[in-house]
Amino acid sequence: MLYTCLKYRKSVDKVIIDTYSTSNFYYAVLVAQLCQILRIPYILNLNGGNLPSRLQKNPKLCKRTFKQAQALISPSLYLKEAFCNYGYADVIYIPNALNLGNYNFKIRPITDINLFWLRSFNKIYNPCLAIDILYELQQQGYNTSLCMVGPDSDGSLAKVMERAKSLDVAVNIPGKLKKPEWIHLAKSYNVFINTTNFDNMPVSVIEAMAIGLPIVSTNVGGMPFLIEDGVDGILVPPNNSKAFVDAIKKIYSHPKATEKMVVNARKKVEQFDWMLLKERWHNVLSDVEVS
Repeated sequence: MLYTCLKYRKSVDKVIIDTYSTSNFYYAVLVAQLCQILRIPYILNLNGGNLPSRLQKNPKLCKRTFKQAQALISPSLYLKEAFCNYGYADVIYIPNALNLGNYNFKIRPITDINLFWLRSFNKIYNPCLAIDILYELQQQGYNTSLCMVGPDSDGSLAKVMERAKSLDVAVNIPGKLKKPEWIHLAKSYNVFINTTNFDNMPVSVIEAMAIGLPIVSTNVGGMPFLIEDGVDGILVPPNNSKAFVDAIKKIYSHPKATEKMVVNARKKVEQFDWMLLKERWHNVLSDVEVS
């Protein structure tokens, strides 16, 4: 990333830096500092659901990084509000964009419960909770399957496999898939679970809403800004398998209400179509004031 900035320093107008809250936060810090040295304007695209904790724990480092940015872009009102509370009043809200033409919407019958999980295997996303949910549903007599898609980022995959083995449950873990591959795979599943302990405006959840998967997610970070509980998804407390199971059983038992919820979710994410949002990015890159 640093080399790329050096290589193209004379041929670019701006640098857009995706900014996360875990170890990758320091990549953004270093790239921002290099841009300051090279006098290249940079824009920070705020993606880390735990960035408010960074603002609290590393205020001086954040100030050196964030205050010098030409613009701060937040894909969620959650982060916009959090940054405002720490004195960053000019954060611009632009949701994560989708090309909706790539996401075919489908109402899915729920005769069996087929759970779909899409994220990197990282402890902040609490992937082992998905195994506990699967186990409890099967123990209650529901014919339930689970597919977990994503790369291993911190060794959590081994813990997931160990948990599954200890509970004697089978899980489909195909690894990291390209978007068309997992969208095709998701056609065989009918409930999306988001087990994370920290979150912002996850593209994975937005994509699941776009293709018609009913959502059950932890009520953390930016999730209540994306999901209206009971209207276009269900929110539950973090690290609570019983709450997840109860919500999934509700989806299973009330197909008409679930269908209405899924339709509402699709209507919501239609606001995130790239064709609607590209003008806002164009204005940012062209130094046009964006509300």
